[in-house]
Amino acid sequence: MKKTIINPEGMLFPPSKYSHGVRVETVDGVLIFVAGELPLDEKGKTVGPGDITAQTECVFQQIEKVLKTSGASLKDVVKATIFVTDMKDFRKVVAVRDKYFAENPPASTFVEVSRLAREDCLVEIEVIAVAPK
Repeated sequence: MKKTIINPEGMLFPPSKYSHGVRVETVDGVLIFVAGELPLDEKGKTVGPGDITAQTECVFQQIEKVLKTSGASLKDVVKATIFVTDMKDFRKVVAVRDKYFAENPPASTFVEVSRLAREDCLVEIEVIAVAPK
C-alpha cells in the first residue's frame, strides 16, 4: 500500500495536523479521502459570509482541486458527507451538489450540526473517491 498526502497549492495549508486529502494505492485500486472542506480562501478568509450557495460552491471547487491533484475527479466520488449549521439550507446546498454530481451521484449523507470549526462557515463537505490506477 502506498499513501500520499495531498495539500494542493492555492489552498489554505492545514493549520493543524491534517491533510486536505490522502491518496491510498492498493493492489486493487486507488482510494482518495478528502477531508471536510470549509469555504476558506488560501489566506484563511471565509468565502461568502452568510451566503450558503457561495460557500457550497467554494467547497466543491476545493474538493475538485484536491481530487485533481490526486489524479481523480468528481466523477470518481462514491460517498459525500455534507454538514450544515441549518437544515433550512438543504435545498440550496442540494442545488449546488446536484450541479457538481450531475451524473452517477454518490451515496450522500446530509447532517445538521450545531457548529463547524469556524463560526462564520455554514457548510463543510467531505468525500471519498475511487479512482483509476
